[in-house]
Amino acid sequence: MIAGFQDDQVTILEPNQIYRFFASNGKVYAETELRKYVIRLRLYEVEQRLAGNSFVRISNSEIINLRKVKGFDLSFTGTICVSLSLVLEMAPIIL
Repeated sequence: MIAGFQDDQVTILEPNQIYRFFASNGKVYAETELRKYVIRLRLYEVEQRLAGNSFVRISNSEIINLRKVKGFDLSFTGTICVSLSLVLEMAPIIL
């Protein structure tokens, strides 16, 4: 379980609810189907806590839940675009 903060409220997040963790502007976020939460951990701490689960680090600033991956788009330029099955509007993740 991971504590997610939004405004003045704390929500306990189960790993199976989380689509991805990402770092942006000096903060770490957990993204679920409906919301983004601030996480008071560094990405390497999240990675350690979730060892053995279905999470994989795909870049310096992103950890994704493989169970939430809808597909991979392999381009000719050497990038990989990961599509997550999210309801939120989100740009594809390019590796």
